[in-house]
Amino acid sequence: MQYAPNKNDVFPNKEIPRVCFIKNVITRPNIMIGDFTYYDDPNHPEEFEKHVTHHYEFLGDKLIIGKFCQIASGIEFIMNGANHRMNSVTTYPFNIMGHGWEKAVPALTDLPYKGDTVIGNDVWIGQNVTIMPGVHIGDGAIIGASSVVAKDIPPYHIAAGNPCHIIRKRFSDELIAYLEELQWWNWDDEKIFRNLEKLCSGDLEEIKNIQPS
Repeated sequence: MQYAPNKNDVFPNKEIPRVCFIKNVITRPNIMIGDFTYYDDPNHPEEFEKHVTHHYEFLGDKLIIGKFCQIASGIEFIMNGANHRMNSVTTYPFNIMGHGWEKAVPALTDLPYKGDTVIGNDVWIGQNVTIMPGVHIGDGAIIGASSVVAKDIPPYHIAAGNPCHIIRKRFSDELIAYLEELQWWNWDDEKIFRNLEKLCSGDLEEIKNIQPS
């Protein structure tokens, strides 16, 4: 018996070609995507990498996205290559224009660097969201449509706006801690299948009655 769609398929459901398992279309070594994470876009969802901008290998920053994330159309991950030096009189990037202006090439240490962008597991990101360099979004978080995320979002919190701000926790601190320890996204396919009703239940006490392995 097959307990899940094939995680190695580009399009898990041939009837819904706008939904793409992202990890199977990635070509850049500095983008890492977990199993079953999808991008939903009516126009070429398999071109997800176009939505990761200013991403240059020589800078070394990574985009890391966990398992079972749900990413809506219009996403943009702005990476560290978008930054200009800020400790000089002008922020203008003379060096990329040629014609001798290359003599003003900045050192990498002159450029703001925010580190890797890390998205946890089971994160839902709404339409037309922009995520700035170095942001960390915790497991189970929800990001509202058209948000600009410039600061970290804790696990199992709902956030929205420009600038993005926390609206509320999804669950109690006790349940959040329990879910973070549970890490259901690391279960095997058969265990997830056996517990689908509990994972999708509005009765949050049900999640504490998980069937054993």
